[in-house]
Amino acid sequence: MAGAKGYDVKDIRTAAAGRRRIEWAKKDMPVLRSIGARFAKEKPFRGVRIAACLHVTTETAALMQVLAAAGAKVSLCASNPLSTQDEAAASLVKNDGIAVYAIKGEDRKTYYRHILSALAVAPNVTMDDGADLVSVVHTEKTGYLKDIVGGTEETTTGVIRLAAMGEKGVLRYPIVAVNEAKTKHFFDNRYGTGQSTIDGILRATNRLLAGSCFVVAGYGWCGRGLAMRARGMGARVIVTEIDPLPALEAVMDGFEVVPMAEAARVGDIFCTVTGNLHVLRREHFGRMKDGAIVCNSGHFNVEIDIPALAKMARSVRTVRPFVQEYLLRDGRAIHVLGEGRLINLAAAEGHPANVMDMSFANQALSVEYLLRHHDRLSNKVHPVPEPIDREIARLKLAATGVRVDLLTAEQRKYLASWEMGT
Repeated sequence: MAGAKGYDVKDIRTAAAGRRRIEWAKKDMPVLRSIGARFAKEKPFRGVRIAACLHVTTETAALMQVLAAAGAKVSLCASNPLSTQDEAAASLVKNDGIAVYAIKGEDRKTYYRHILSALAVAPNVTMDDGADLVSVVHTEKTGYLKDIVGGTEETTTGVIRLAAMGEKGVLRYPIVAVNEAKTKHFFDNRYGTGQSTIDGILRATNRLLAGSCFVVAGYGWCGRGLAMRARGMGARVIVTEIDPLPALEAVMDGFEVVPMAEAARVGDIFCTVTGNLHVLRREHFGRMKDGAIVCNSGHFNVEIDIPALAKMARSVRTVRPFVQEYLLRDGRAIHVLGEGRLINLAAAEGHPANVMDMSFANQALSVEYLLRHHDRLSNKVHPVPEPIDREIARLKLAATGVRVDLLTAEQRKYLASWEMGT
């Protein structure tokens, strides 16, 4: 479909199937639904233009519907070339009238053209996952800056990039770091990444994890979740780290921690979740077993040095969907999943709706917060306000029928005092 029509999706004829999938996801997103019901009545985003660069999934579609119901004019593009669910993209265009520019498997040129198309809405607010859209605004399309009052950022990698811009004084508007909300990274990063990464690996390879040696590079919240899930599937899990604090935590959690140079010799499956560059590189490939599987669940496809691996290979072929075999000159084969991109979205469907419910509730309420308070915020990265975080947790517990205790008057007085001791 031509971008001149106000959208660019793979096949608009799949919209009906996309709508059914979006409806399925929304059944497991009660917090976002409740926010959407309020927004539909109050219209807090009436007249607001939002450009969003996110993974175009069924859960993201549910968020876009909430923003539109609140009165916003929304334009959406993909934040990763392999993360789009084409049916969901088609449904948003045909059934909701939302401009979407995203096609699963798009090349780099198309990816950036789609970002420019999404920005053509002349946004007042940006929503990003990885900070590519914000980067384009600050480098190529600075004319849009005059209308932008704030933005949100979904993931760790993007927060790191934007915090660096803020520290250097080049960030031109305030950003709310949705990723730093407890109701985001405690659940989305840990349980969402853990489950969906395993799902992507299994869909791509159909390998048995039980009895295998599974190497997790990085023990942040995503690495914690992945290591926990791999162990639950019966794998022997090894963790690699550069920071002594999470490395110590991994040890206390019962995992073996070694340098990657050692793990490379024994690992059957390697997955990077660090947000850094060339975590798996030439010296590691040179030590890996024949048949080793390598993949990434960090945001960008730079964690595995694929160009170096390609130089070591005498041939490359696709042996299964999302599995490329690099046959090295010594006869060993190394398999790269999903072109080194997010394997949980390249080969699977990303995080389950239940955790994205809280993540996208944070997105929606953070936009509302920005529109109310942007004139009081400096051009830096800001946390999600704690009252928003707690309200989302409260709504999630209420939706699942879980109740908690309340403090008594005596307990509140005790917590507010300093006189009482032993």
